[in-house]
Amino acid sequence: MQPPGPQQPPPPPLFTPNNGDFTFVSSADAEDPSGSITTPDVKLNLGGEFIKESSATTFLRQRGYGWLLEVEDDDPEDNKPLLEELDIDLKDIYYKIRCVLMPMPSLGFNRQVVRDNPDFWGPLAVVLFFSMISLYGQFKVVSWIITIWIFGSLTIFLLARVLGGEVAYGQVLGVIGYSLLPLIVIAPVLLVVGSFEMVSTLIKLFGVFWAAYSAASLLVGEEFKTKKPLLIYPIFLLYIYFLSLYTGV
Repeated sequence: MQPPGPQQPPPPPLFTPNNGDFTFVSSADAEDPSGSITTPDVKLNLGGEFIKESSATTFLRQRGYGWLLEVEDDDPEDNKPLLEELDIDLKDIYYKIRCVLMPMPSLGFNRQVVRDNPDFWGPLAVVLFFSMISLYGQFKVVSWIITIWIFGSLTIFLLARVLGGEVAYGQVLGVIGYSLLPLIVIAPVLLVVGSFEMVSTLIKLFGVFWAAYSAASLLVGEEFKTKKPLLIYPIFLLYIYFLSLYTGV
């Protein structure tokens, strides 16, 4: 009986895993590979509140398309009230109206604000209101009164600049427009005393002098010196013309 010879070593495996990354098992020892892949629960911190992201949101962020989900913050300047957007300050307009209607320095109003801080909407409202009461519903000629206001103010502005005054066209436009208020005030009075010719004439003269004084006291400064009458006179004539549009004379 021959002694058993040396045993042959087992054949080497076809593939040896490196670093334990792979392990090959036989199909008999393998477990059932069925299962499911769960989506990670990702939460965003928006303003202190955690909001769960959906699978689509996570997918977009992982692919580098997260910028599609960004929401820009609202600009506070886009949420301004309409009056502020149009640069309409009702308190400022009301104060300027009081300055024009009460031009006496003893009343303590800072009347220079009408000239130094001009606006457009206040004078425009005054001119439109004067147009309404002057034309009794003839709206097609409202544009004529606005034209007289614009070009009459332009004439006063050019004359003031020629005489050496430091005044802007916007300032003249605002002062001339606001100073129509005395003519608006006397309008209902003329309806009452219209049958009394003498009284009506006195009220008309009073209204024109009132309006011209309110405008001239703001536009005719000390820089005109001895040339003040050269600017006061055309202002006076302009308000006479405005009054004629109301009375028809």
